[in-house]
Amino acid sequence: MSAFPKTNALMQRGCEFLGSETAILCGAMSWVSERNLVAAISNAGGFGVIACGAMTPELLDAEIAGTKALTDKPFGVNLITMHPDLFDLIAVCAKHQVGHVVLAGGLPPKGSMDAIKQTGAKVIVFAPTLALAKKQFRSGADALVIEGMEAGGHIGPVATSVLAQEFLPELAAEHLVFVAGGIGRGDMIAGYLEMGAVGVQLGTRFACATESIAHPDFKKAFFRAKARDAEASVQVDPRLPVIPVRALKNKGTEEFTAKQREVAAKLDRGEVEMEAAQLEIERFWAGALKRAAIDGDVESGSMMAGQSVGMVTKEEPVADIIAQLMSECEDALTRR
Repeated sequence: MSAFPKTNALMQRGCEFLGSETAILCGAMSWVSERNLVAAISNAGGFGVIACGAMTPELLDAEIAGTKALTDKPFGVNLITMHPDLFDLIAVCAKHQVGHVVLAGGLPPKGSMDAIKQTGAKVIVFAPTLALAKKQFRSGADALVIEGMEAGGHIGPVATSVLAQEFLPELAAEHLVFVAGGIGRGDMIAGYLEMGAVGVQLGTRFACATESIAHPDFKKAFFRAKARDAEASVQVDPRLPVIPVRALKNKGTEEFTAKQREVAAKLDRGEVEMEAAQLEIERFWAGALKRAAIDGDVESGSMMAGQSVGMVTKEEPVADIIAQLMSECEDALTRR
């Protein structure tokens, strides 16, 4: 990767932390970020991350083993903080000596960060506000991903460009911060690196890579889509704090609105507790995403995609995507 001296210099802290040639993380996409894509990204010099999602500890165990069979490069595992078996999943990561665990989907529950740190692994977290980011670093987080609302899947309410301006000047000198959300080209990466980020995370750009097991019809829908087709889901009931999800608009988007109404009614009648209600919605997403990404049901499945989907126009190998991003980034830094 010595062809990119300026980019490498700005990514150096990120690369040292990840143990990879480039500080380009792949965002964890349920069903899609599995052994094939993860290994391909790590083998190409990026940093692949297994999306544990709703997996059981047994499934995660097999997935990590399967990934290790395909790459000897470092990769991480993304765990959802509200997973009922979170501590068992951490133990599975420890068994395989996974070097980096990403905690997503809410603040890490008490003791979870310590449990990961005790295994010798590094902890990567998300934070929606600067105050929470600082708190997580005080609690032992090793790195932070700031992810804007342009991203695919579960999103917060603030744009990446605004988060970068709020977080990076305050945190970048002392901490490791990666930027995510709406990144489709290398010139954008250059901008965030210049602001102090040590690397970036992309999901949508990798979803349709040659090595991605996503269904051909799922990929075709991405190639057809424009930025404005990736819409955020609507919250139906303020008492049910459903994290909005960005996906390509289809019948599945409407079905999710109906699902929220159904779960809200159960809450009204006292049939379910809040946590159970939220888990039911998470399970809905896991199922709907599988229908689209794996089974190819692009009508009623969930087509999670970020707004950078308009820049995804063809199927290409992961190595080509990373090389292109690095080259565009280097060109942008050189022009400046």
